[in-house]
Amino acid sequence: MSTSQKLILGDGNPDGVSLGAGTTALVSLYGVTPVAQRASASQAAVETTLAVSTTSNIWGFSTSTQANAVVTLVNEMRAALVAVGLIKGSA
Repeated sequence: MSTSQKLILGDGNPDGVSLGAGTTALVSLYGVTPVAQRASASQAAVETTLAVSTTSNIWGFSTSTQANAVVTLVNEMRAALVAVGLIKGSA
């Protein structure tokens, strides 16, 4: 396919479009090497059982562990986006 051609995904089906037939299917965007879906404990939602506070400590979270979990989650989301080529990741 030349760079001037367009690939149209979907056929108007109300069920939508899916890329990859399963979690082990290799998918990529913008010419990066295709990868399977990432799976890691780092992707788990960060538990916020206590109200966020700006006065209780320097993190603004109930604990430093909770703040670190947010950083870990953001880094995992970034790595997943870089892996499929959705973002470059650096300049």
